[in-house]
Amino acid sequence: MAMTGWLARPLGAAEAFRRVGAPRLLLSLAAYSFRDYFTDGSHRREAQTDAGKRIDMFQFIDYCAAHGCSGAEVTSYYFPKDISEEYLIKLRRHAFLGGVAISGTAVGNNFALPKGAKRDEEIAHVKKWVDYAALLGAPHIRIFAGQAQGLTREEAVPLCISAMEECADYAGRKGIFLGLENHGGIVAEPEALLAIIQAIKSPWVGINLDTGNFHTPDPYASIALCAPYAVNVQLKADIQRRDHPQEPADLQRLTNILREANYQGYVALEYESAPDPWKAVPELLKRMKASFAT
Repeated sequence: MAMTGWLARPLGAAEAFRRVGAPRLLLSLAAYSFRDYFTDGSHRREAQTDAGKRIDMFQFIDYCAAHGCSGAEVTSYYFPKDISEEYLIKLRRHAFLGGVAISGTAVGNNFALPKGAKRDEEIAHVKKWVDYAALLGAPHIRIFAGQAQGLTREEAVPLCISAMEECADYAGRKGIFLGLENHGGIVAEPEALLAIIQAIKSPWVGINLDTGNFHTPDPYASIALCAPYAVNVQLKADIQRRDHPQEPADLQRLTNILREANYQGYVALEYESAPDPWKAVPELLKRMKASFAT
């Protein structure tokens, strides 16, 4: 029997994703938004954090449910130090009963390293979180390319690509996407990010598009260039043009860019601004919902 549609095409991430139907923007919230308030985690909590406002990952999912989010992005930094299969399955059950999908997780890694033990550790760390994501039912993991250490850019890029291909092969066998974030380093510019994405021949790799991380002369143009390759979006309240101070992001303009790219998937608020997230996040989520609905 002859294959039809996308099954007939060679699988690879060299081309922008082809999505059927109208754009659909699903509201999610990244746990990183409350980074100073988690009781667990590898990232240091600020000393002045009000103890009465501290939360664990179960309470974060409850917060997402209470504020009408379709998904919750459970950043890896805020899990207990010793993660068990029992804990992950319990968290998955908790989210399901709250009507919240675990839209993904996010890890910190550096693939722009020379071959050796440290690079092997980074690859193993991502694979470990692929296993965790499978237990959580999370379809996506945000990863980094990293900062070149002891290497030229020309040396670092192919090493990053080969590490991503190894991890993508492992993730794909579990049905999990890897989203490479525009997070400075060797992917600070949109053209550099796209060159790496287009070089990886895997249907399980795309861009984790962070709307606040391009500091180009026109961040909106940079975002639009990368949006067709997005498998997850992290929306920031601010943008920063090159050689300019931060400014509030134009939420409707960002929404329109995603629609024009026919994006279908989660848009997670990742709040990084100065005001208290307990006050700012609810209002931003309301604005995002209104923008997605218009």
